[in-house]
Amino acid sequence: MSHQAQPAEASEPETPHLDFAGTTPYEDYVQADVLTHLQHTLSDDPGEMVFLVTTQVMELWFTVIVHEWETAANALRGDDIPVAVAALKRSVRELEALNASWRPLSQLTPAQFNSYRSALGEGSGFQSAMYRRMEFLLGEKAASMLVPHRGAPRVHAELEKALHEPSLYDEVLRLLSRRGYGVPRAVLERDVSLRYEPSPEVEAVWTSLYSGKPDDELARLGEALTDVAELVWRWRNDHLVATRRAMGAKTGTGGSAGVAWLEKRAQKNVFPELWTARSHV
Repeated sequence: MSHQAQPAEASEPETPHLDFAGTTPYEDYVQADVLTHLQHTLSDDPGEMVFLVTTQVMELWFTVIVHEWETAANALRGDDIPVAVAALKRSVRELEALNASWRPLSQLTPAQFNSYRSALGEGSGFQSAMYRRMEFLLGEKAASMLVPHRGAPRVHAELEKALHEPSLYDEVLRLLSRRGYGVPRAVLERDVSLRYEPSPEVEAVWTSLYSGKPDDELARLGEALTDVAELVWRWRNDHLVATRRAMGAKTGTGGSAGVAWLEKRAQKNVFPELWTARSHV
């Protein structure tokens, strides 16, 4: 009886290239060795490490989200709505990841937070320059927010530049005006270094757009902005809840009113007319 031919044994996968003259190409690109040696805890509490790493991860997400919103603003200046919407949609996924960063900190008890809180000194996320750039792009501007960064010339210069540039929403409204919609001159020519204030005329523009074809590219732009605004609101609320759970109503580490200040922030919507216009459609 003849034996059936056995299938050839699957060959072992090729061994990846392991020998490099210097650092690996992965390290050269990602700089993981730099990233993983930036953690310098200031207390003996083992919980401080997760607080520090989570905060650093948040800063990285701030950086990429600023990049996306600046990409969108530049595209809007050039009337390229598809590129702007693509950048906004990417930022939505990034905001979801940013918001998920609260999870490791969301169940801190006061005792756990107090075990290393003193190591923060007067440090507070309120002082994050990259988060401030995010806020400026959303139209939440105030020159006073530059004051904490006077001792860091490069950071201060970047923030000052961002303060005096149109926000993402300013660029949206300018595009709507170029498309023939009745955005008031006072809105178009406003001092962009000040916080954006809602306009009844802008609300009417969005009401008109949302009353038209839902697949219109300007309506899709509005929905992409609304997705961003919703996740910014969720970020603020998650921050509020995590802070309330960890420290109650005590004064914040940076001297702010803590929970009371966060509650005030959580009540505000960015791109306000996109929300109020829905009542009139």
